[in-house]
Amino acid sequence: MKRTRTRAHLTAPDLGFIYTDVLWHEPHNASHDVMLALSHYNSTSSLLHPRLCNDTEGSVEARLALDVLSQQENFTFVHPTTSGIIIVVLSMTLGIVSNIVALFILANAYTLQRRRSKATFLLFATSLVVTDFIGHLIPGALVLRLYLSGGVRPEDYSSTDGMCQFLGGSMVFFGLCPLFLGCAMAAERCLGVTKPLLHSSLVTTTRTKVSLCVIWLAALSVALLPCFQLGSYTYQDPGTWCFIKVLNDIGEVDVAFVVLFSGLGLTSLAVALVCNTISGLTLVLARLRRRPRTHPSANSHDIEMVVQLLGIMITSCICWSPLLVFGLMSVLHSYSGSVEEDLLT
Repeated sequence: MKRTRTRAHLTAPDLGFIYTDVLWHEPHNASHDVMLALSHYNSTSSLLHPRLCNDTEGSVEARLALDVLSQQENFTFVHPTTSGIIIVVLSMTLGIVSNIVALFILANAYTLQRRRSKATFLLFATSLVVTDFIGHLIPGALVLRLYLSGGVRPEDYSSTDGMCQFLGGSMVFFGLCPLFLGCAMAAERCLGVTKPLLHSSLVTTTRTKVSLCVIWLAALSVALLPCFQLGSYTYQDPGTWCFIKVLNDIGEVDVAFVVLFSGLGLTSLAVALVCNTISGLTLVLARLRRRPRTHPSANSHDIEMVVQLLGIMITSCICWSPLLVFGLMSVLHSYSGSVEEDLLT
């Protein structure tokens, strides 16, 4: 009796069509800042539905195709939905409107304020609001454009086009600037509360403006490092935004770039936390030592500014700490995995 063997060829004409139904979930926006909000969009795996042929060979080929595709990663292409576009627009609009209102309030307060220490604080605060306003406008517009164009396909995530580089650099620049500014404001208030005489002799309007320029240049220098092949920006899932490369083919330069970005951000938050804690404790102790009949002094202004700084610090911690820690852990895990693969091979 002659036995025959059937071979399955995985060719496109024999397999038929394989299509995907994409399920898109958008978790809630945990931050007012669009840079962190965009990092929360993700997608689920797709459902594969093969069109089976009637003959035995076609059925075998279809099953083999399912086995191959089920082992592949990033197989699906997630199309941005209308609800995702609405969330981006609302987030960007809310950030822009709130910053415009805050800018008018600060400008009015700055013109009426004659106390130099308060004027210095308002100059820092105004710079923070302006920077955050531009940070909502530019990256938000680019992300919205990518949403409207349907996003980038998964196989093109590693492409280094000009738009991705500009968007990634903007995300890093407008991410570091608020953290640096919040740290500088906390340090300035800590010096003013604990050493008022030294503060009055050191802190001037000119030096404050120089400090602002140094902060912006430092953030810009970090954002431009990929232009000198020191790190890289890539498209992030679902292909509608760009950020630092933390997954897939991680090199030592990529690890150093992520460590630098996360280290600077976390250090700024830590310094702001220490300075605000010292300022708060100093003001509380001074208030307890004050006699009941003593009229309120300039401490009321210091308390107001420290409370505002605490609000800025808490918001920054909520918005940036998860992303900074997650990015650092992701790149270290990816790099250790790639090193182990190289050793095994």
